[in-house]
Amino acid sequence: MKLHSERFALPFFRRSLIGAAAVALCAGPAFAVEPFVVKDIRVEGIQRTEAGTVFSYLPVRVGETFNDEKGIAALKALYATGIFKDIRLEEDNGVLVVLVEERPAIASVDFTGTKEFEKDQLIKALKEIGVGEAKTFDKAAVERAEQELKRQYLSRGMYGVKVTTTITPLERNRVDVMLNVDEGDIARIRQINFVGNKTFSDKELREVLELSTSGWFTWYSKADQYSKQKLTGDIESIKSFYLDRGYLEANVESTQVAITPDKKDIYLTINITEGEKYTVSDVKIEGEMFGREEELKSLILLKPGKTYAGILLTESNKRISDRMATFGYAFANVNANPEVNREKREVAFTFYVDPGRRAYVRHMNIAGNTTTRDEVIRREFRQFEGAWYDANKVKLSRDRVDRLGYFKDVTVDTPEAPGTSDQVDVNLTVVEKPTGNFMIGGAFSQAEKFTFSAAIQQANFAGSGNTVGIELNTSRYGRTIAFSHMNPYYTEEGVSRAFEIYTRTSRPPALNIGSYTVRQQGGRISYGVPFSESDTVFFGLGFERTEIETDDTSPERFKDYIRQFGNSPVEGVGSATTNAFPLTAAWARDSRDSATTPSIGEYQRANMELDLFGDSKYVRAVYAHEMYKPITRWMTLAVKGEINYGKGLRGTRYPVFKNVYAGGIGSVRGYLGSSLGIVDPQFGDALGGATRLIGNAELQFPFPGSGKDRSLRWFAFSDVGQVYQEGEKLYLSKLRASAGLGVSWISPVGPLKLSYAKPLNAKPGDRLERFQFQMGTGF
Repeated sequence: MKLHSERFALPFFRRSLIGAAAVALCAGPAFAVEPFVVKDIRVEGIQRTEAGTVFSYLPVRVGETFNDEKGIAALKALYATGIFKDIRLEEDNGVLVVLVEERPAIASVDFTGTKEFEKDQLIKALKEIGVGEAKTFDKAAVERAEQELKRQYLSRGMYGVKVTTTITPLERNRVDVMLNVDEGDIARIRQINFVGNKTFSDKELREVLELSTSGWFTWYSKADQYSKQKLTGDIESIKSFYLDRGYLEANVESTQVAITPDKKDIYLTINITEGEKYTVSDVKIEGEMFGREEELKSLILLKPGKTYAGILLTESNKRISDRMATFGYAFANVNANPEVNREKREVAFTFYVDPGRRAYVRHMNIAGNTTTRDEVIRREFRQFEGAWYDANKVKLSRDRVDRLGYFKDVTVDTPEAPGTSDQVDVNLTVVEKPTGNFMIGGAFSQAEKFTFSAAIQQANFAGSGNTVGIELNTSRYGRTIAFSHMNPYYTEEGVSRAFEIYTRTSRPPALNIGSYTVRQQGGRISYGVPFSESDTVFFGLGFERTEIETDDTSPERFKDYIRQFGNSPVEGVGSATTNAFPLTAAWARDSRDSATTPSIGEYQRANMELDLFGDSKYVRAVYAHEMYKPITRWMTLAVKGEINYGKGLRGTRYPVFKNVYAGGIGSVRGYLGSSLGIVDPQFGDALGGATRLIGNAELQFPFPGSGKDRSLRWFAFSDVGQVYQEGEKLYLSKLRASAGLGVSWISPVGPLKLSYAKPLNAKPGDRLERFQFQMGTGF
């Protein structure tokens, strides 16, 4: 049999118009097609479609009898493909001729005027509903795309949007689809009204809502743009607000959304039924508890005689479920059944505990780590495959991964393993973030000629979990070459190793009248041994060679060092070289939920550096304590304290180059960086000190509109601090204090912190700097 798919001139004899007859048959039995045996099948009119595609939909083959039923079936099947605009069936001396007219193909889809949405996002969304490049053009699908696009704009409060579509025919039966969007003005919420609220004012209820009228930050948060999703969430927030205050039967009966004729202003009305306020009369617990009734009952936060609070009920259910999960009952179900006494306005609860089957972990899965190796994450797991499920170990695993500091977000879920009733999978998903700091710079001046500086530190080098740092500076007044490396898992047991080698030279700036030179070469190595999940002890040894040169113009503090260790015991002009062999011991405890944006937990560290065998014998100690406590779901209290202590031993003075400083971000904001304490009487430079006290307190809030994203926060703070000379009494009256506001952001290019502080007890001579910022560059 010869199959034909190309166009050719019609023969002079007449064809039987089977298609028309077949269509007529759909309406009734008045028409009929004379059956015939098919000698051949020919397809005409196709341009992009293969002839075999058409043949596959035909219900008849060569040698078979064609009749009206098969004609109707053929037409239905071919039209159902959506490929063809018109189809005819004809008979030509026993040859079945299929004449088709293809629908155009979409060559491209584009948009104009779309500012609210990313173009790539829209193209992907439209392709999912049938309007996309290389797809068959369907007018109905294009109309659906228009309506869907309008719906997306309406969901963002843009009620004035207009969408028109332009179809441009191209050669080879193709078309371009252009959607022209006029976004119009954004409709803003002009007013939010409440009806039925008697106990709480409109103002109190508005503070519960995510939606709001226009204000200071709505340009960023877009909270004044109405959306149905936000309103649904706000309705639940209102219900929770009442439930948490004892109104067990409070409900939002209805809402009305009115828009002005110009589609620019929206008026929102929320109708509330408050009901009565209830007190808890009794609390019981029943079910299978394996002899732990008293322990589980102690986890219930609702107490008889107290006002009912929905949040306490929810938290009680969660606490019991979580406690059961620590015994392997991952699917424990806890339900609190209320018994309401409306006459007395009391409610009693019976908590029913159904532990379900004990489960063990099938797989520990990791997703999202595009750079970090699996083993770097997996070695932080404390829940293991094949072991009984333990909710505490799952949470600890998540927190340990988050504390690495390599990820913007770490989430974990524990779905039931498919096809089983006693297994779960632990799926940990991470979002990578920049973990390196990079700085490069250059300058030219008559004093220093060309200078170059660069510093790089990668906290997750090549995804290995190791930290590598390189620093290079060729300035005439500060030359540095340094290399550092830290491996947190030097051994499989988790013992870490860190080392650093360096050479540094520093001189005072050209504008400083005094002259001196400090050269240091050295290195150090330390090991960290974990003693518990949150405690690590460090031991280390170092060597440092320091050379100081002075002249007649040098500051007195450097001359004192020459008098003690150098070749000029009287004038203090000359040079001195000292060697130090510092021994270090440190302890750290970290229970924070995140290393970069913590919201709960503590971090403590204590460090002692002791040099008994070198020339400049000294001891230096540091203790720091950070504490994070959530005050509400959206507010965190952060309190930090630090004390530094230094002292020279065996009759030597504390080395001047080991002094600590205070002032600026990281210590006392509002004062110029490193400016607190006594100053050099000759040149006015801050001398620092051997001892330092620092205290900080911050109330941290999510930035409006940032949702659960903790990488962008603003905060109110108060700082105190001061530095003291060796042997000086720590008079608290000398502390400097400040208070102010700030913003912190873990940006794509690195961490950024800005603050505005008001010094509270500045003294004459203090150098103030109210606005300060600190920025690191990430990659």
